Amino acid sequence: MKIILTQDVKKLGFKDDILTVKDGFGRNFLIPQGMAKLATPSAVKQLEEEIKQKAFKQEKLKLDAEASSKQLEGVSVTIKTKTGNSGKIFGAVTTLQVANVLKDKGITVDRRKIVFNDDIKVIGQYKATINLHREVSVEIDVEVVGE
Repeated sequence: MKIILTQDVKKLGFKDDILTVKDGFGRNFLIPQGMAKLATPSAVKQLEEEIKQKAFKQEKLKLDAEASSKQLEGVSVTIKTKTGNSGKIFGAVTTLQVANVLKDKGITVDRRKIVFNDDIKVIGQYKATINLHREVSVEIDVEVVGE
Protein backbone atom coordinates (compact mmCIF):
# COMPACT_ATOMS: atom_id res chain seq x y z
CA MET A 1 0.00 0.00 0.00
CA LYS A 2 1.37 3.43 -0.94
CA ILE A 3 0.80 6.24 1.54
CA ILE A 4 1.73 9.88 2.04
CA LEU A 5 2.78 10.79 5.57
CA THR A 6 0.93 13.80 6.98
CA GLN A 7 3.33 14.16 9.91
CA ASP A 8 6.73 12.87 11.04
CA VAL A 9 6.53 9.25 12.19
CA LYS A 10 9.40 7.91 14.26
CA LYS A 11 11.38 5.13 12.54
CA LEU A 12 9.24 5.44 9.41
CA GLY A 13 9.72 8.80 7.72
CA PHE A 14 9.09 12.52 7.61
CA LYS A 15 6.08 14.58 6.64
CA ASP A 16 5.24 14.50 2.90
CA ASP A 17 7.24 11.30 2.27
CA ILE A 18 5.63 8.77 -0.08
CA LEU A 19 6.18 5.27 1.31
CA THR A 20 5.10 1.70 0.73
CA VAL A 21 3.89 -0.03 3.91
CA LYS A 22 2.04 -3.24 4.67
CA ASP A 23 -1.71 -2.99 4.10
CA GLY A 24 -2.67 -3.67 7.72
CA PHE A 25 -0.22 -1.13 9.15
CA GLY A 26 -1.46 1.58 6.82
CA ARG A 27 -5.18 0.80 6.96
CA ASN A 28 -5.44 -0.06 10.67
CA PHE A 29 -2.93 2.33 12.27
CA LEU A 30 -1.46 5.13 10.14
CA ILE A 31 -4.58 6.32 8.33
CA PRO A 32 -7.02 6.16 11.32
CA GLN A 33 -4.48 7.96 13.54
CA GLY A 34 -4.22 10.76 10.96
CA MET A 35 -0.54 10.09 10.37
CA ALA A 36 -0.96 9.24 6.69
CA LYS A 37 -3.33 9.27 3.73
CA LEU A 38 -3.59 7.08 0.65
CA ALA A 39 -1.20 7.97 -2.16
CA THR A 40 -3.75 8.24 -4.95
CA PRO A 41 -2.59 9.88 -8.20
CA SER A 42 -4.52 13.06 -7.38
CA ALA A 43 -3.09 13.19 -3.83
CA VAL A 44 0.45 12.77 -5.21
CA LYS A 45 -0.13 15.56 -7.73
CA GLN A 46 -1.48 17.82 -5.00
CA LEU A 47 1.53 17.01 -2.78
CA GLU A 48 3.97 17.88 -5.57
CA GLU A 49 2.26 21.25 -6.07
CA GLU A 50 2.35 21.98 -2.33
CA ILE A 51 6.06 21.15 -2.22
CA LYS A 52 6.73 23.55 -5.13
CA GLN A 53 4.82 26.33 -3.38
CA LYS A 54 6.62 25.71 -0.07
CA ALA A 55 9.98 25.81 -1.83
CA PHE A 56 9.09 29.14 -3.46
CA LYS A 57 7.97 30.61 -0.12
CA GLN A 58 11.07 29.32 1.67
CA GLU A 59 13.32 30.87 -0.98
CA LYS A 60 11.58 34.24 -0.55
CA LEU A 61 11.93 34.02 3.25
CA LYS A 62 15.61 33.17 2.89
CA LEU A 63 16.21 36.17 0.60
CA ASP A 64 14.45 38.44 3.11
CA ALA A 65 16.57 37.00 5.92
CA GLU A 66 19.78 37.58 3.96
CA ALA A 67 18.78 41.21 3.37
CA SER A 68 18.12 41.65 7.09
CA SER A 69 21.46 40.02 7.93
CA LYS A 70 23.29 42.60 5.81
CA GLN A 71 21.49 45.31 7.76
CA LEU A 72 22.52 43.74 11.08
CA GLU A 73 26.20 43.19 10.26
CA GLY A 74 28.47 45.28 12.47
CA VAL A 75 25.62 46.44 14.70
CA SER A 76 26.39 46.71 18.39
CA VAL A 77 23.86 47.17 21.15
CA THR A 78 24.41 49.02 24.44
CA ILE A 79 22.06 48.24 27.29
CA LYS A 80 21.97 50.32 30.48
CA THR A 81 20.84 48.51 33.58
CA LYS A 82 20.92 48.84 37.34
CA THR A 83 23.85 47.13 39.03
CA GLY A 84 25.26 46.49 42.45
CA ASN A 85 28.68 47.61 43.70
CA SER A 86 30.40 44.51 42.34
CA GLY A 87 29.06 45.03 38.81
CA LYS A 88 26.43 42.34 39.15
CA ILE A 89 23.13 43.11 37.43
CA PHE A 90 19.85 43.11 39.34
CA GLY A 91 18.10 40.34 37.40
CA ALA A 92 19.43 39.64 33.91
CA VAL A 93 19.45 41.16 30.45
CA THR A 94 16.70 39.65 28.31
CA THR A 95 16.16 39.23 24.60
CA LEU A 96 13.27 41.69 24.86
CA GLN A 97 15.67 44.44 25.93
CA VAL A 98 17.95 43.71 22.96
CA ALA A 99 14.96 43.68 20.58
CA ASN A 100 13.77 47.04 21.93
CA VAL A 101 17.20 48.65 21.45
CA LEU A 102 17.35 47.29 17.90
CA LYS A 103 13.84 48.65 17.29
CA ASP A 104 15.02 52.09 18.46
CA LYS A 105 17.77 51.85 15.83
CA GLY A 106 15.14 51.11 13.15
CA ILE A 107 15.76 47.35 12.90
CA THR A 108 12.80 45.10 13.68
CA VAL A 109 13.75 41.66 15.03
CA ASP A 110 11.50 39.16 16.78
CA ARG A 111 12.82 38.63 20.31
CA ARG A 112 12.34 34.86 20.01
CA LYS A 113 14.99 34.79 17.29
CA ILE A 114 17.65 36.28 19.57
CA VAL A 115 19.84 33.81 21.47
CA PHE A 116 22.53 34.68 24.00
CA ASN A 117 25.68 32.59 24.03
CA ASP A 118 25.97 33.11 27.83
CA ASP A 119 23.64 34.33 30.56
CA ILE A 120 24.06 38.07 30.95
CA LYS A 121 24.20 38.80 34.67
CA VAL A 122 27.36 40.93 34.94
CA ILE A 123 28.48 44.15 33.23
CA GLY A 124 30.62 43.49 30.16
CA GLN A 125 30.79 42.58 26.48
CA TYR A 126 28.71 39.70 25.14
CA LYS A 127 27.71 38.13 21.84
CA ALA A 128 24.13 37.45 20.78
CA THR A 129 23.09 35.37 17.79
CA ILE A 130 20.04 36.33 15.77
CA ASN A 131 18.58 33.37 13.87
CA LEU A 132 16.77 34.98 10.97
CA HIS A 133 16.23 31.77 9.01
CA ARG A 134 17.13 28.11 9.26
CA GLU A 135 20.25 28.82 7.17
CA VAL A 136 20.89 32.50 8.02
CA SER A 137 22.10 33.82 11.36
CA VAL A 138 24.00 36.93 12.44
CA GLU A 139 26.11 37.57 15.51
CA ILE A 140 25.95 41.01 17.14
CA ASP A 141 27.86 42.60 20.02
CA VAL A 142 25.96 43.40 23.21
CA GLU A 143 27.54 45.73 25.73
CA VAL A 144 26.01 45.95 29.18
CA VAL A 145 26.78 49.08 31.21
CA GLY A 146 25.60 50.24 34.61
CA GLU A 147 23.43 53.29 35.12
